[in-house]
Amino acid sequence: MAPIKGAVIVISSHVARGSVGNRAMVFALERLGFEVWAVPTVLLPHHPGHGPAERIVPDERQFAGLLEALVQGGRAGGVAGIVSGYFAHAPQARAVARIVRAVRRVRQDALYLCDPIIGDAGSLYVDENLAIAIREELLPLADAATPNAFECSWLGGAAANEPDLARLAQALPPPNVLVTSAPALMRGHIGNLLSNGNDLLLFEHPTVATQAKGTGDLLAALLLARRLEGHDWPKAAELAIASTFEIVAATAGAGADELLLAPMQHAIAEPRAPVAMRRLGGR
Repeated sequence: MAPIKGAVIVISSHVARGSVGNRAMVFALERLGFEVWAVPTVLLPHHPGHGPAERIVPDERQFAGLLEALVQGGRAGGVAGIVSGYFAHAPQARAVARIVRAVRRVRQDALYLCDPIIGDAGSLYVDENLAIAIREELLPLADAATPNAFECSWLGGAAANEPDLARLAQALPPPNVLVTSAPALMRGHIGNLLSNGNDLLLFEHPTVATQAKGTGDLLAALLLARRLEGHDWPKAAELAIASTFEIVAATAGAGADELLLAPMQHAIAEPRAPVAMRRLGGR
């Protein structure tokens, strides 16, 4: 596949300290040589997991205006990709949907990746109206999505005990869905399940215990970046997963509470960690 050249619009949370949200995604994309236009959905001193933190949420009108200003004056034609992550409320998701459509009107090859950050461990941790907006307005526009296992189940309208992630992933609107934290077939491993057209691929690597957050943000940015470089979606997933695993393993080994992005940036550019891949079948 030919590379898709241009800037990447990154839309997610911003922390003053740490390696989550836009901090992780912008670093990864710029390390791979991409021009990045970053838009914060919420400003925080640090990830909420480190303790209570005041949230600064941009005004709804100002947020939409900022996004629209990015693509005015012919600049939409310079956008190769858009990736969205955490939103503060539903109107932000709707504003992003308008920007994706605006870019697509002038750049049909531009890619949109939606990381539907809505919940984990069996429950939503965002307002249900926001989760519905992501499901109904953003997923149908996305070329790819990176839900975790719970998010895949919720977005697919599954019952709480629905075990068939493969079926759910294949039924979601994006043609490429990478389900993170999926069950693995190998003992002591964790899986990432990719539904790619008619193919179903399972990527596995050893489970690593860490308190650091932001792995989903990093993985989403790397997946989009590798696809924009010209790799097909399975190869892009393999490279993104290898980089993320290598960085997470180093972070856990150091006992750090934030991803060691700068010290481990070589793993972004040239991942060396082995990732097992197996084809599970197709539709």
